Amino acid sequence: MRALGLACGCLMLAACASTAPSALYGLRAASGFDAGPKRPVQVLVATPRALSALDTSNIAVVDKGLAYSYFPQAAWTDQLSNVVQAGLVQTLENTNRLKGVGLAGEGLLIDFQLQTELRSFQLDVQGGNRAVVEIAAKLVNDRNGRAVDSRIFTATVPAGGASVEQAVSALNQAADQVFREMAVWVLSKV
Repeated sequence: MRALGLACGCLMLAACASTAPSALYGLRAASGFDAGPKRPVQVLVATPRALSALDTSNIAVVDKGLAYSYFPQAAWTDQLSNVVQAGLVQTLENTNRLKGVGLAGEGLLIDFQLQTELRSFQLDVQGGNRAVVEIAAKLVNDRNGRAVDSRIFTATVPAGGASVEQAVSALNQAADQVFREMAVWVLSKV
């Protein structure tokens, strides 16, 4: 009986191990911004909101309307919302134009909050393989709670194929475009 229990335990462990991704992928932050005057403000980048289909570490593929599937054995380095948040923080830091950029709990006395929602972040295989990144953003004055501005940022980049490597490369290019546009927009509003 004990041998049967051990065998079942080993099978369960093997099943868990086989579902773990064999490759983890990250996003690059946008860089190479033009020099300019430093603004005396601090910006908090809130954790992006996302529906469950995107609020996962799985790399999404969309086919046949809005049917989501995911690349097997591949994942983002963390939940997508955390990966995007880190990319936005690093991008804003890379501008070298803000006094401070950070996350909740880091002790910053913030002037503005960048609130975002992930609307699309996937390889779209309908009518060609293309990476689609869409992020809705709202910049909020933290002193009075009023929205300064809001905007939707979208980028679509051909993937050249449907492999996970091609998808991640195209998603990085699309995210770079969106992050760069968001950083320029934030700098123009603070």
